[in-house]
Formats: sequence, structure tokens, C-alpha cells
Amino acid sequence: MSESSPIDPEFEPYPIEPEPDPFDPEHVVVFDTTLRDGEQTAGVCFSASDKVEIALALAEMGVDVIEAGFPISSAAECAAVAEVAANVRGARVCALARAVPKDVAAAGEALRFAEEPRIHVFVNASDMHLAHQLNKTREQVLAMAAAMVRSAREFTDDVEFSPMDATRADRAFIGELAQVTVAAGATTINLPDTVGYATPDQVASMVAYVRGLVPEAVISFHGQDDLGLATANALAAVAAGARQVEVVVNGIGERAGNTAFEEVVAGLSVHGERLGVATGVDLRGMGQLSALVEERSGVRVPPNKAVVGGNAFRHASGIHQDGVLKQRETYEVLDPEAVGHTVGTQIVLGKLSGRGGFAQRVAALGYHLAEAPLEQAFRRFQTLAATKPEIDDADLRALCG
Repeated sequence: MSESSPIDPEFEPYPIEPEPDPFDPEHVVVFDTTLRDGEQTAGVCFSASDKVEIALALAEMGVDVIEAGFPISSAAECAAVAEVAANVRGARVCALARAVPKDVAAAGEALRFAEEPRIHVFVNASDMHLAHQLNKTREQVLAMAAAMVRSAREFTDDVEFSPMDATRADRAFIGELAQVTVAAGATTINLPDTVGYATPDQVASMVAYVRGLVPEAVISFHGQDDLGLATANALAAVAAGARQVEVVVNGIGERAGNTAFEEVVAGLSVHGERLGVATGVDLRGMGQLSALVEERSGVRVPPNKAVVGGNAFRHASGIHQDGVLKQRETYEVLDPEAVGHTVGTQIVLGKLSGRGGFAQRVAALGYHLAEAPLEQAFRRFQTLAATKPEIDDADLRALCG
């Protein structure tokens, strides 16, 4: 190096590593069908005003698509779907139609004032359904499906197609249906597990297969919970490449219910980065939405229901109580505030509770007991708890008074 040059021309500095790109997940479309498939719960009947109120709450939370109903089923249903379509902004409003002309026309009419309308065309696809319900050949079904998707495209560019009972149907036939309907203009292919038959590996395999045949379409999954696998199946579908999930608030629906909105969206929130996906749903409204659907449907949410059940963040075991009091995450995978629980983490005192949980509740009531009086009160508590399922604040005041 010359004395006049401070820089060695042969010097190679260490390369500067670029900052890693921020996590940029793929978007999973959340398609809520509480107002359509959820209303198929035995004994449930949503009024038009119920539907509008629930739909507005869904849109406020960031749900992408709201399936408002099945317009051809009755004049009142058609009017209710039209009410939702006219009032909801910021979310797509969808109407269901069988693959027959009158259904598609009714759906198109009901969505006339929707900001972003979608028509969801479906047809039976399994051999069991073709033989015993539809009484059509596969060739006839292929022609019906393509023709009605083309008809739906006359009303909107956003058309979804579902081969009903897909998980029990011949896979090659499902592939044919996907291909002919996408060629006819469908932009979403939904794969329904209509009777809750499939396991997660079967769902993942079907999603990957259909996705390979129609990569230009969004692949969707719709599950029922007959075997208790709906949430697992939905997450398996997303892991396999599905980018839409069809869900219902509180998991209500036909028979054992539908894939639960709160479970799937919370599951994607917890595992989204690993899966490379995210939804646009703000789960902080989930508690209020769940209560609204519970009230309007009349279907009580079980206390042990995941995410929204009354016991979802209540701890009765002494070991769990000790851990939660030290660090909430030791026994809670979700932050209750993040999913709209106004009460939050709760310590429930009973015979399995430990001294730590008891001491925390007593202190919260304003009793600051020294070691010996606290121990005496705890022993009285244990005696009472052996005969009573839950010790309330009035009991604690009596024990410490």
C-alpha cells in the first residue's frame, strides 16, 4: 500500500448482512357462515335484524366473507340476506345457491346492493349423494356445476364452488369438478367435509391434490365436527395450502356443529408464524361476539368450550394456580384480554386449591394476615372445601373474619 493511500485496494471488508425481512405472512381468508350454516342448528332461527347485527359485528372484527344465508329457501330468507347485503361494508357478503338456475338468480337478486357480493354454488359430489339424493350421473353434475358457475359470474366476479361431501367422494371426480368450475369462472374452490368424516391427514392430502390441479384458485376448507376433528382438520388444510377457512361462531351448526370460528382463528394466531400465515381478524371482539351469537341463537356455550367458554381461563388445581400466579403463560396459551375475555384469568378456590391461590384471593379481599393466622384460615378453608365445590368471597370473609 502506498503512503499516499489510506485504503488497501486488496482489503475486502466483512459483508454487511442485510436486515431480515419482517414476517410477511400469507393471508388466510376467514369465511364466516354463522348466519347460514350456523342457523341450521336445530331450533335456531335468526331474524333479519339478528343477521344484520351479527354481520356488522363480524365485519367490525375484520372477517373477510360473511355468508348471509340461502336466499331461495324462502322469501323471508331472501329479504334477510338482502338486508345484510345492504348494511355491511368492509366485508364480502355471500349467498348460497344450489347448482340450479332459480337458486343462482335468487342469490344474485339478494346481493344486488352488496358492496362486494359473492355467490357460493354447490352441488352433491360423492357417489352416495349422487345415487341417493341427487339422482344424477357424474357427467350431468359436471355440466350443471360449470353452467351455474358461468351463470353466477353474470352477477359477480367473485364465485365460490363447493363439491358437497368432498371428503367421501372420488378424488379424481373432485379434481374434475374443480377444473371445470375454475375454467367456468370460479375463483374459490371449497372442499367440504360435509359429515365430519375426514381426519387431518386426509384433508391435507385432498387440499394439496386440488391445489395442484387449480393453482390459480383459492382453496378453502369447510368442516363439520361429527368426530370432534373440525378445528384440527381446518388447521391441517391451511398447513397444506388452503387459504380460506369456513367457520361458525361458537361452533354451532347441523348435528355436532361446524368448525368453530374462535378455535381456528385463535389457533392461527398462535401458530401463524410457523405456518407462514395470518388472518386479519381482531380477536379482541371475540368474547362479545360469542355472547351475541349465544343470545340470538339460544344455544348455550359450554363452560369448557375452547377460547370462549366460561372456564377457558379459570384455574382450580393448586399446581396450576401456583404457576399462573407466578407467570400467566405457564398454564395459558392465550392471553384472555387478546380474545375478549373481560374478566381474564381467574383463580377458582376449591378442594384442589393450594395455599398460594388461597392467600392471593384473601389478600385481594383486603385481608393481610400474618403467617400463623393465614395458616389457620387456610386449614378452615380446606375443611369447608371438602364439602363445597367452590368457595366464594362470602365464604372467605367468614373464614378470615
